[in-house]
Amino acid sequence: MSLGISLIIVVVLLGLLYLGPSLIIFTIACFAGFLLSLYYSLHGLFISLLGVLALVNLALLMKPLRQKYISTPFFSLFKKMLPALSDTEQEAIDAGTVWWDGQLFSGKPDWKSLIKIEKPGLSEEEQAFLDGPVVELCRMSDAWKINHDWRVIPEHIIDFIRGNGFLGMIIPKEYGGLELSAVAQSEVLIKISNTGAGITYLVAVPNSLGPGELLIQYGTDEQKNYYLPRLAKGEEIPCFALTAPTAGSDATSIPDTGVVCKGQWEGKEVTGMRLSFSKRYITLAPIATLIGLAFKLLDPDHLIGDIDDYGITCALLPRETEGLIIGRHHLSIGDAFLNGPLQGENIFVPLDYIIGGQEMAGKGWRMLVNCLSVGRCITLPSGGAAFSKRVVMGTTAYTSLRRQFGVQIKQFEGIQKPLARMVGLAYIINAARLHTIQAVDAGEKPAVPSAILKYHCTEMARQCLLDAMDIHGGKAVMKGPKNYIASAYESIPVAITVEGANILTRNLMIFGQGATRSHPYVLEEMQLASKDTDDAVIADFDKVLFKHIGFSICNGVRAFLLAITSSRIAMNPGHKSLARYYSHLTRLSAAFALIADISMLSLQSKLKRMEMLSARLGDLLSDLYLASMVLKHYENEGCPDEDLPIVQWSLDYLINHYQEAFREIIHNYPSRPLAYLLRLVIFPLGMHFRAPSDRLETRLVQIVTENNSTRDRLTAGLYMEQGDNNPLAHVNEVFLESLALEPLHKKIRQAIKDKTLPKLQGVMLIEKARENDVISKDEADQLIAFDDRLMSVIHVDDFDQDELIRIPCPEVTG
Repeated sequence: MSLGISLIIVVVLLGLLYLGPSLIIFTIACFAGFLLSLYYSLHGLFISLLGVLALVNLALLMKPLRQKYISTPFFSLFKKMLPALSDTEQEAIDAGTVWWDGQLFSGKPDWKSLIKIEKPGLSEEEQAFLDGPVVELCRMSDAWKINHDWRVIPEHIIDFIRGNGFLGMIIPKEYGGLELSAVAQSEVLIKISNTGAGITYLVAVPNSLGPGELLIQYGTDEQKNYYLPRLAKGEEIPCFALTAPTAGSDATSIPDTGVVCKGQWEGKEVTGMRLSFSKRYITLAPIATLIGLAFKLLDPDHLIGDIDDYGITCALLPRETEGLIIGRHHLSIGDAFLNGPLQGENIFVPLDYIIGGQEMAGKGWRMLVNCLSVGRCITLPSGGAAFSKRVVMGTTAYTSLRRQFGVQIKQFEGIQKPLARMVGLAYIINAARLHTIQAVDAGEKPAVPSAILKYHCTEMARQCLLDAMDIHGGKAVMKGPKNYIASAYESIPVAITVEGANILTRNLMIFGQGATRSHPYVLEEMQLASKDTDDAVIADFDKVLFKHIGFSICNGVRAFLLAITSSRIAMNPGHKSLARYYSHLTRLSAAFALIADISMLSLQSKLKRMEMLSARLGDLLSDLYLASMVLKHYENEGCPDEDLPIVQWSLDYLINHYQEAFREIIHNYPSRPLAYLLRLVIFPLGMHFRAPSDRLETRLVQIVTENNSTRDRLTAGLYMEQGDNNPLAHVNEVFLESLALEPLHKKIRQAIKDKTLPKLQGVMLIEKARENDVISKDEADQLIAFDDRLMSVIHVDDFDQDELIRIPCPEVTG
């Protein structure tokens, strides 16, 4: 009986910690357990432990006592161990808002709040824009000619984009813009992916980080009233110049300057800036008419204030600005990408060229990172979704059409493995893209999720393209109008590199920014630690500190209890088919919150320099976030049974990836005792989350290589009108035709099996089948016509030498 009473007391106390009680409630429970143990004369050691626990909690309830002996000394220690933050890091931490990432850091995500968010959709006006100008742009654009024959975007296409509002999708209607939702902008970018990366970036960049967004958020009324209507009508083509030859990722170290001085402007002496700068990698610079420029504003003569160095400032320069050198092109990898350098030396402009006017001097970096929190959620994730949708569409069709050894290549397990991976990653990308962008439309500026999407959507898209290249083999290697993979394969490094290189994003930003921005207590603790010590600050710090301590203890208990029960005690807020996944992700969220706290406390400022560890901690957060978006997407779609294998693959993949990232963290953790403790608490029964099974991957391939609603949902949003400029639509049309003609092909295969037909191929086999009355003449005509279309898919392009030479080679004489 004593053992039973002891177990009941332990279970009740652990259960309370699992639920996260207040300190006073837990203290009362400890005293109740202590009195109960005395009443039943339980083991002396057990009684003593309960008594000590009760007294410790009682002492902690005495705020003056704990402030003097715990909070004040820890406050002093915390101030010393707080890592120094660069200006770049501080601005990044301050930027944006906290969304679902905050729930994951809590260790107790509120799944119901995520599920109840309505399914995103388009307005009638947005759908009309997609069905009208967007489709027309796709019809008039030939990616092969743009990328190979011309290497520039033709003027008539640029004029169409300018004249139909594409450059003003984000601009409010009051200024003449389209004011599309973020979801609609993303759908536009996916649709026009058929035109190639060059046109896609021409449309995307003005609607992302650049003069338009900066003016909307920070411009003066005069600037808005002048420039926004011009941008909306396409009278101006904007670009934004940030990167310098010696300052890329650490953008706050740009050497470009603007020195406040007196100068002549339009016949008058005014206070202005003398700008000197050298920029590179500037998207749209070769054709831009309005240049956003980032530079450091210096005021050595204190003409506008008492500050010598105001810091990063953003200004607008018209293309005709005297001294501006602009127009040359970089030759980027992949598609015809409008990108180039620009320079200027001692260019004098008035102070009202600063975006937002003089009062925004020195606030440029914060302006940029706030806008980036939104723009980075849209442009590159949409590109990743487009790339992955296109290769899934093409590869599922091609593997059904292409035969080797008399068998469709989709039947080979060596093909099924990468094809299943492509399908699963495409689902993850699309789910993360759509629902994070939906949060933007709800008013969020999700800084940490935008970093997660930037890295993972582009990396997953790169993997999809690699797999598509491997599966297609020579079909993908040989470039030409029939190739629907090569240009994307060549262009994906651009997406990997821009808006924060992926190495930087994974190693420094996802966890580095998330640990302070998304954590429920760390940012507040850091803000308090930056203040001078006084009683009010200590009282505030004490309150946050003990909430944080309780938070960490509860997450440790939650992680352990969920682990030893295989997550069965967690509640299921969603569809029954997802119950185990919700439970496991709740468990892994608590585990992540625990290891994040322990890492920040034990490693302190050293964690900032331990990039490999930080990257893996970021992987844990990313896997949780992406898995959450997969759950949300499946719930939004109505949980169709036919999509469940893809959802299972996606979640199995992400949870297994989380587990492997944790394994690497523990293997490389600097403190071995802490590593063993974390391993014991988080995975006490071993690591049993398996990667997607072979059987699941085979089933997944079977589903997506048929014409069904699952495949339609997976590839929705692509431009699929037939035309010489759309090889993807052609291969899909031939694939759908092959499914319709499958009964006839089946007759012929059976006849070969019955040895009533010889083993021939192509037209010879069809004619022999007609001669032997296996099929009718009309059926034979159908198959012959189909064989011609099939071979148009199988064949690759070839060229005369003259078609490949842009500049004739000089004759060699002598």
